[in-house]
Amino acid sequence: MSRPHPTDGIPLPAHGFAKLDAFPLPASSDVPAGDVITHAATALLNAAADKLGLGDGEPHLELSEARQLIESLAGLLAASKDYLGAEAKPLLDGIKTLQAAFREASSYPDEPGQGPGEQLLP
Repeated sequence: MSRPHPTDGIPLPAHGFAKLDAFPLPASSDVPAGDVITHAATALLNAAADKLGLGDGEPHLELSEARQLIESLAGLLAASKDYLGAEAKPLLDGIKTLQAAFREASSYPDEPGQGPGEQLLP
């Protein structure tokens, strides 16, 4: 008997969880800094989603790995949110979704405000 995944029912944002294979990144000198930051943030977002079992295929939880990725994403977004323009909101929405999924998947959830990246982003 299969149990529902703990993150079933958490709405995923339309942006941020697409695989990056189709996103070609030209030479860094030709790309605006905001695009490079967005690309890095999207890679962290996708990796964390996979570690939380939100990716394609059979869900497989790796909470320790997911915590590291979410913390790193939060640090990147906190340091660069003023440079992201229109991309800031979808990325911030994405990390909030990851944080909620992490809390839901945790046997012993962190106290509010103490979860991965919650201290870095309001």
